[in-house]
Amino acid sequence: MNDEPTVFVVDDDKNILVALRFLLEAEDLKVETFCSARAFLSHYDGNHPGCLLLDLRIPGNNGLELQELLCARGIDIPIVIITSRDEKLMTVKTLDMRELGVPENALEYPVLLTRIHSAIAGHLECEN
Repeated sequence: MNDEPTVFVVDDDKNILVALRFLLEAEDLKVETFCSARAFLSHYDGNHPGCLLLDLRIPGNNGLELQELLCARGIDIPIVIITSRDEKLMTVKTLDMRELGVPENALEYPVLLTRIHSAIAGHLECEN
């Protein structure tokens, strides 16, 4: 297993991917971005610590379907959902497979950053 934790960002909006990469790398986090669930799944094998920063409304397999596919493959990576305010209640009610951090708005960067660090710390603790 590679020891350097990575934030894997999956979002179909290229502007969001660029902005999140810039912000997260400014916090000295390693970042890999993907514009679809398929692209992420073809890359990630479950043997890399970190967390998944996931938009619910990605084309193809949406965020919920991606989570189900990961679980079916036995891949347990912490997930932080980025979503709009209107989707928050649906997300909290639907995702009960693990406890997820759901910022009300992707622009709440300090909250998002805290959730990412917590997710990574939890994943590293489980791996040790």
